[in-house]
Amino acid sequence: MAVPKRKVSKARRDKRRSQVWKLSAPAFSRCSNCGELKLAHRVCGNCGYYKGKEVIAQNAD
Repeated sequence: MAVPKRKVSKARRDKRRSQVWKLSAPAFSRCSNCGELKLAHRVCGNCGYYKGKEVIAQNAD
């Protein structure tokens, strides 16, 4: 069985591990109806439209 000759320092160990768990930022797209930023393949939270059709009726306050 292979045994390490020296202890791996916390800094070296953590530098190696940090590359594995990187998260990417979500990709945003513009709403075709109002131009607001929204997540792709989701209903727009601002106007309630998806692919040019009203999916969620918004209150006109």
